[in-house]
Amino acid sequence: MQQKTPYELIGGEKAVASLVDRFYFFMDTMPEAAGIRALHRESLAEARDKLFKYLSGWLGGPDLFVREYGHPRLRARHFPVAIGVAERDQWLLCMARALDEIAMPTALRRDLSQALQQLATHMINQES
Repeated sequence: MQQKTPYELIGGEKAVASLVDRFYFFMDTMPEAAGIRALHRESLAEARDKLFKYLSGWLGGPDLFVREYGHPRLRARHFPVAIGVAERDQWLLCMARALDEIAMPTALRRDLSQALQQLATHMINQES
């Protein structure tokens, strides 16, 4: 029996789209996320689309980002943006709030949170 991917376990495309929508809702509305929001364009549509496509493949679903943009090279793509500990923490706060709104097993939420923490830490390109 083949094990289900995190993408399948959280509910597939609809759940990933909801996660991304909620993530950007929190980024756009939480005063605690104002710093990271300021790093984005006025419209979050492109960022929302790219994050959805990236997370789809990252979670084990369709590799939409790679098909359209090639290898993610996340750190290189984000290098022009100053990302420090504060920005990482704001991003993680928004993502944690969004994850809390998606129904999933507790162990999966914990594992995803840990993996996203590592990913976000890897994106830091500025000293404190």
